[in-house]
Amino acid sequence: MSEASPGTYEFVEATDRDEARQQVLQRETYGAIVLATPPDQPEVLTAPASSTVATQMLTGVAEHLQDQLHEQTGNPDLTVEVTEVVSLSADDPNGAGLVVASFPLVLGGMIGGILISLQVQGPWKRVVSGLAYSVLVGLGLTLIMNTWFGYVQGDFLLDWLGFSVSAGATALFIIGCVALLGPAGIALGALLTMLLGNPLSGANAPWEFLAEPWGQIGQYMVPGASLALLRTLSYFPEAPTATQWWTLAAWLGAGILLTLVGHLAHRKSGRVSGRGGASPGAHPAH
Repeated sequence: MSEASPGTYEFVEATDRDEARQQVLQRETYGAIVLATPPDQPEVLTAPASSTVATQMLTGVAEHLQDQLHEQTGNPDLTVEVTEVVSLSADDPNGAGLVVASFPLVLGGMIGGILISLQVQGPWKRVVSGLAYSVLVGLGLTLIMNTWFGYVQGDFLLDWLGFSVSAGATALFIIGCVALLGPAGIALGALLTMLLGNPLSGANAPWEFLAEPWGQIGQYMVPGASLALLRTLSYFPEAPTATQWWTLAAWLGAGILLTLVGHLAHRKSGRVSGRGGASPGAHPAH
């Protein structure tokens, strides 16, 4: 496989099938190739819930192994079984619903951040409004994606928290950018969340397929961390999620900090210009 497709696969060793399966459940691997000696036959483990693209590739590997078995043994009855360790929901058999969920999550956060920045005055009022908006957006998306469509699985409250923190990370970051830079902050927020973060999130294919180091960077941006968190909460309850939670919390904190710094900077600017008379280009304190 390495010779046929250099750099495509990264192999992780497992001592037996149980360990290989556990690695899949922990999201350490996308699947496994379980080799065997006769009379046992090889087996390929897949996790469509982790990545449909990786699953298709591993299914192709199983077919190739089976052809090799037939050539080497001359026995057409030998098969390589493909076992799904973590299947997708019956409501989302292709995994498209979970991918689609990432777009309204980013867009909803952006819209809220922009509207609050333009309509609400005062740093703490903006922060509180952004948090309240995020909770409501999170509830709405959870009702739609979890209860209604079934695209997102898992515990309702955890999904609600995941959606809320994800929307809040985007909204508060944009609020902070606008507080610091003015209207130009909207462009910066949109650039980092929608135009850069969304393509690097790994929504359509494993992030490892992206050019280095962009795939890894994408996992520490809001869309990438959000999608990874929601996928894990939905299908991989045994897998760790601390990295995603801390990443989103850091973006939330950065948004709040930028909001306060921007407010203080503009207030200081207004005071300085007021000492020598009002300056036509001075920014009013918010």
